[in-house]
Amino acid sequence: MSDLQRSFLKAKLAHLPSLPPEDVMEAPPEVDYDDSSSSASSASSTGTIKPLQSKNLFARPIGFVEKLISFSEIKNAGASRNGQLERIPWSSYFSQELYLQNPSVDGKPAITHHVYVTPPASKGPLFVTHHGAGSSGLSFAVLASEIRKLLPQAGVLSPDARGHGETVVSTPEDGGSTTLDLSLDMLSNDMIDIIRLTQAKLGWKEIPPLVLVGHSLGGAVVTDVANRGVFGDKVLAYAVLDVVEGSAIDALQSMQTYLSTRPLGFHTQASGIEWHIRSRTIRNSTSARIAVPALLRHNPSPQTPSRTWVWRTDLAKTQPFWEGWFIGLSKKFLESKGGKLLLLAGTDRLDKELTIGQMQGKYQLQVFLEAGHFIHEDLPEKTAVTLVDFYKRNDRSALVLPPKVADLLKSSRERSLGL
Repeated sequence: MSDLQRSFLKAKLAHLPSLPPEDVMEAPPEVDYDDSSSSASSASSTGTIKPLQSKNLFARPIGFVEKLISFSEIKNAGASRNGQLERIPWSSYFSQELYLQNPSVDGKPAITHHVYVTPPASKGPLFVTHHGAGSSGLSFAVLASEIRKLLPQAGVLSPDARGHGETVVSTPEDGGSTTLDLSLDMLSNDMIDIIRLTQAKLGWKEIPPLVLVGHSLGGAVVTDVANRGVFGDKVLAYAVLDVVEGSAIDALQSMQTYLSTRPLGFHTQASGIEWHIRSRTIRNSTSARIAVPALLRHNPSPQTPSRTWVWRTDLAKTQPFWEGWFIGLSKKFLESKGGKLLLLAGTDRLDKELTIGQMQGKYQLQVFLEAGHFIHEDLPEKTAVTLVDFYKRNDRSALVLPPKVADLLKSSRERSLGL
């Protein structure tokens, strides 16, 4: 480093607060949320954060320059006291919210699916999203807006999965088990039902061309739906955001430890938003302001005043389903029909099967090294550009096919006969 650079850094650092010790986590201690152990966090999504040989599997080591950036974000996060981190309503990003009734069938409890939707125009495609574990349909809100800026005729359907957001599973009338079924098979069935129920609710004569987009757990769900082939050629393509079978299963070994580091609750919604930004769980403040409030529910009688807002989804209770979400994901991803996109936050997440598939050109790979696990929330503009380009490459309506030989012969005969 030159003398000029060194003097410049000293002048800048003189106006900054002193840095914390190297072993201190990024979230500062003065925040008004409870820092005790927890069983839920939106950050988990059974993250495909790369498996490391350390106890802090999900902690992101930061260097000197990143600490300067982090402290700048923390300073800006203090603006929440001035209303800068208030929630943003869903209506800023979607045209409608729907409650889709799905009655009880074969002894299974009824469910009311809650979805956010902006219908496609004309013959535009419908991007159908599925969020990760612990998140909600609003995880894709900013991305939905960016997609429509680039492709105005496109529609976006973003549901809350069962056990998340405002989707409600009814209590069995016979007093049976109330254990929430979050198996991959159940979540895939839900996604199929949601598409069909939305079609009926909005009066579509047929299902629009579909582009399925799933983040983390949602990536496993959209891949499973594509693999089933229930919508046939309607599924043009599917995209998986930051989840790979190998690294996901490795990361599950430390998931409970990771969850125990999350706060149990927050004093206000703004505190929850601020925590997500301070901890760099979500690196885009706009995304945090729209997505985080949907992850929390108000607790009218908290045992601790600092936990007035608690997590809607207790991720620790979903542990029996974790491995089932991801086993066989890579094989299904490569074998299913339709265009394939894998969008990652790091090349180290690729497992052997996907590495070979990528070398063989079986799918499109895009890596955003500057993003965290929530790629679509951290970088919604770049993600939208990638998804829209991905759709255009797989849009069959744009193809001009040559006429069939039989049609050419028939036309030639008719001309020769003067017909």
